Amino acid sequence: MAQKIKQNRFFKYLFLILASVLCIYPLFWLITASLKTQEQYLESTLNLPWPLDFGNIIGAMQGGKFFLWFMNSGIITIGSVLFCTFASLVAAFAIVYMDFKGKQVILNSIISLMAVPIVVMIVPLYIFFARTHLMSTYPGVILIYAAICIPFSVYLMTSFFKTLPREIVEAAIVDGCGTFKILSKVLVPLSMPPVVTLIIVNALYVWNDLLIALIFLPKTEMRTLMVGITIFKSRFNLDVPLTMAGLLLISLPMILVYIIFQRFFVRGLTSGALKG
Repeated sequence: MAQKIKQNRFFKYLFLILASVLCIYPLFWLITASLKTQEQYLESTLNLPWPLDFGNIIGAMQGGKFFLWFMNSGIITIGSVLFCTFASLVAAFAIVYMDFKGKQVILNSIISLMAVPIVVMIVPLYIFFARTHLMSTYPGVILIYAAICIPFSVYLMTSFFKTLPREIVEAAIVDGCGTFKILSKVLVPLSMPPVVTLIIVNALYVWNDLLIALIFLPKTEMRTLMVGITIFKSRFNLDVPLTMAGLLLISLPMILVYIIFQRFFVRGLTSGALKG
């Protein structure tokens, strides 16, 4: 019996090690490729880079309008995530703690939007944005990304609010708290793990998205980093190490965000936030 337990533990750890290697290797390859010269990369894609060459990272930062594209990505990501998070918290609070007709229909309608492919909305959105002069503007793209992220966000926050004792809200009402005070002073502090989970997931999506930014931000000065790197790639004649250096720079902000908020992210996944 003890031997069988040891064997099961061995295979479990072996599986976890293999899974970790598969997850880490792409990032490892991205870093090593970005520190090679073009000649080193063409000689072997697997060898470790030596001597280390930081020219690709400097070249990626100097190529195109890197810092302008970085600022565009930051503004759009922060704006979309803030708008989506606020709207989702308010909607989830109303659905869980307020009594009104049709709230289950509204919730089901919002959740059903998660099944709608983004591609089918491109043409009507493009026509609408062209007529309303929202093309190549921050508010227009922020609204699109927020609308895409809201269905999942409302579902997540609604599921979490349902796990909280209703007595907490009732006690706050007795103490004279209004709706927004209950939400901001009582529910949000209790909901920090799922809220941070929500922020990280949505920020990753918006930061890494190519389709929406490519279509609705056609002006060069409004491009995001993800769109800029595609043009950057063709401009420099498929210099793979240089392109990998650009992708590494794009990845660093989201890696840092995850490292900083990892504790809240894990707690959000294990505190019932994703239960239906």
